[in-house]
Amino acid sequence: MADFPLEIPKAELHLHLEGSVEPETLHELDPSTPVEEFRALYSYADFDAFLRAFGAIGKRLRTPEDYGLITRRLLERLAAQNVRYAEIIIAAGVVIWKEQDFAPIFDAICAAAAGSPVEVRWILDAVRQFGVDHTMRVAALAAERVDRGVVAFGIGGSEERGPAQWFTDVFDFAKRSGLRLTAHAGESMGPESVWAALKLGAERIGHGIASVHDPGLMRHLRERDIPLEICITSNLVTGVVKRIEDHPVRRLYDAGVPIVLNTDDPAMFRCTLVAEYQLAARHFGFSEAELRGIAENAFRYAFGGRRGAGG
Repeated sequence: MADFPLEIPKAELHLHLEGSVEPETLHELDPSTPVEEFRALYSYADFDAFLRAFGAIGKRLRTPEDYGLITRRLLERLAAQNVRYAEIIIAAGVVIWKEQDFAPIFDAICAAAAGSPVEVRWILDAVRQFGVDHTMRVAALAAERVDRGVVAFGIGGSEERGPAQWFTDVFDFAKRSGLRLTAHAGESMGPESVWAALKLGAERIGHGIASVHDPGLMRHLRERDIPLEICITSNLVTGVVKRIEDHPVRRLYDAGVPIVLNTDDPAMFRCTLVAEYQLAARHFGFSEAELRGIAENAFRYAFGGRRGAGG
């Protein structure tokens, strides 16, 4: 089992580009700042502290070349884990918040991904607590790039301060523009947040772990074949799950809810996709056959049209 998670072809569907930036890479971008100062950013007392750290790291990405470098570093790490396909979330909302021009940044990201053995598609993410106008601007950026590998639009950030019902018109626009739809939900709030994301038309749910508290919701996810993007280590580090034995991944799986395993922000949570599979086996008793099925799910539920691990 120790080697099995590395050997199987994998896809990752919930992976933030900015959350993949190692402290050493920030130091590479800014050698005048001691690496210890960057490492101090990667500690969070709770979920809101994590969101602030995510923004602080994003602020240190100042040029398109910076974004190109972090993209290359991420894809190198994915390739080393036998990740064949990734849908990488770009925090376009943070780029807007920094008042940067998104176009050259996206160009640099795409150029850095060219030639990688990892097949890549992009998801543009808005910061939901920044409001409707901000979110529509991100959706428009995504719509302009549907022919350049942007496959979906989503919302992240604070579920409490940016309720899903604000964004009905934004999601309608994104869908009309040919984008697939996703949303972070049921991570720091309850099942009602997942229901609200589903009402928007979300086809995958980022995290969604609160679904375990609503049998009707789990039945709905199972019957409609809507997957949850599960990120075990992320939930523990941000404190939305207090103890590993309390994580609902096994209960969700046993209830027939479709799941995929992901890292979310691998540098910020000091995890890898291989380690997430190992964690699922070691702490939750997932067998090789079950993990193989979960790995195949990641290809099956990809927005980019992938249909199998052998492709």
